[in-house]
Amino acid sequence: MKKYISKSLLMVLFCIASGIKAQQKISGRVITGNDLDLAPALIVNISNGKSILSDMSGKFEIEAKENDEIRFVKEGYYRSDKKINGEDFKTPLNIILRRMEIQIPEVKIKYKPTGNLAKDNQHYNESRKLQSLKSDMESYMRSPLNEPLPNNTISKTFTGHDFNAGQVNVLGVLGAVSGLVKKATKPKITKANYNETQDFLKRVKTQINLSFLTKYGMDEEQIDTFLLYAEKTRSLAKRFRKDFQISEIEYELKVAFAEYSKTNRLEGSTE
Repeated sequence: MKKYISKSLLMVLFCIASGIKAQQKISGRVITGNDLDLAPALIVNISNGKSILSDMSGKFEIEAKENDEIRFVKEGYYRSDKKINGEDFKTPLNIILRRMEIQIPEVKIKYKPTGNLAKDNQHYNESRKLQSLKSDMESYMRSPLNEPLPNNTISKTFTGHDFNAGQVNVLGVLGAVSGLVKKATKPKITKANYNETQDFLKRVKTQINLSFLTKYGMDEEQIDTFLLYAEKTRSLAKRFRKDFQISEIEYELKVAFAEYSKTNRLEGSTE
């Protein structure tokens, strides 16, 4: 009987130790080499599907176990993958992300020089008449007025009796009162901290219709990257985390996506 109890205790201790080992966390910092880039990085545990955002200084902490694959993603930088080993739980990780090269679009020259200086100069330079006209217009715009401007009003001789004279503008008063009430009930806009930003982005993913992103073939990782871009460029958490207006947030996301799609190659529908 005693032998059975001792074996049971050993099994319980083994299970507890295994659970503790499975719930270990790694921590560290994502470094970009650009102190002016304070946008957070996305850290994803590919093995268990969990993800978090680093804080503005790049620090992070995420659940992981040995042999898990961790991916680090940040807009404008090449992503980095790290396979976790036993030593990574003992010391913080320093992940260095390398910035992507920016490709300058090709400039097309419509006019092909002929080698004839007189002809080429005539094409590129403005005519003397046009230069003279621009100079005269610039001088005129900078010169002071010689005569006072006339009042753009109608003489009282040609106007009827003003029945609104001395009356209270009821609509104006109601509009002013409505504006004051609306201003008083609106929450104050303040800067969002790291936790508030994460909570806001999670709420966006659950309550906002993001089908306009998935139709371009964007997977969950690409959507997370875009949401970080939209948050950075449109200050979404700062403006909407206290007043979660779905229609306004959808509009801001589509505005951000219009700019995002210019610098990021997307697949899928082009409607």
